[in-house]
Amino acid sequence: MSVQKEAPGWFVRALESRPESRKVRVQDANIHYLYWGDDSDKPGIVLVHGNGAHAHWWSFIAPFFVDQYRVAAIDLAGMGDSDHREQYTPEGFSEEIIAVMDDAGMDRDTIIVGHSFGGFVTLKTGLLFPDRLTGIVLADSAIRPPDFNWERDPRRAPVRPKRIYPDFDSALERFRLMPPQDCDNLYILDYIGRHSIKAVEGGYTWKFDDGLFRKFQFGNMAEDLANLRCRVGVLYGESSYVFSQEIADFMFKTLGESVPFASVPEAQHHLFLDQPLAFIAALRTLLAEWQHSKPLREVSAG
Repeated sequence: MSVQKEAPGWFVRALESRPESRKVRVQDANIHYLYWGDDSDKPGIVLVHGNGAHAHWWSFIAPFFVDQYRVAAIDLAGMGDSDHREQYTPEGFSEEIIAVMDDAGMDRDTIIVGHSFGGFVTLKTGLLFPDRLTGIVLADSAIRPPDFNWERDPRRAPVRPKRIYPDFDSALERFRLMPPQDCDNLYILDYIGRHSIKAVEGGYTWKFDDGLFRKFQFGNMAEDLANLRCRVGVLYGESSYVFSQEIADFMFKTLGESVPFASVPEAQHHLFLDQPLAFIAALRTLLAEWQHSKPLREVSAG
């Protein structure tokens, strides 16, 4: 599929805002990120992708925020164009985000936006480094109650071992969203799929480390959510099977009534692929409100 021929005008124009490709060294690994910005004193936004994804998932979202922010989209270790590790930890991922902030010259007026697995990493970063942030936004990141029955979701499956495909197009044809869902915006899938593939001996395969979850422990995210002291907002797909009403109720009760929860209509788990403009509008509205209000919940690190 040709992105230029099939994509709508807003998408093509967004991709014309080309970021810098940068790397920063964190714990003996090169961490890659994309940067839209200059040397101004604008506040920062760090965008954090989900499991198996990469910074280019945000390439058509980030340009809509560059008028008011400097924006970075990270490739977490083991994904995208960042190095793989022998072991992954939530704390290590958080250090990678802070290192990107430092490398990009972002100060304490920075906001982190994390999708899915990236939201779990964002939560940990907000817990560990509240004094470095204005706040965090969790995008369809389902923080489950401690007694949640994981087995009830028949579509939940571990990351499958990677295959090697004979050529680039064969690999691209096999690109699928995980967790699985349909998506009508094929031009977006084509774009992110093309940035998900790398050449290896014998052909082409996916960039992500398919052993990541064998080398990673989530920890107690419900406890982390309860102990969070930085400002937080929650966006989720109205039709997301991952973000059920039970989970929304649990998170709302844990965080308190002063935390904004907003659903994106006609969106599933990958909400900014399903409804990108609606997601952009929702995030813009949330961030604009934060610029003109004070948090009602406790935000100190105490």
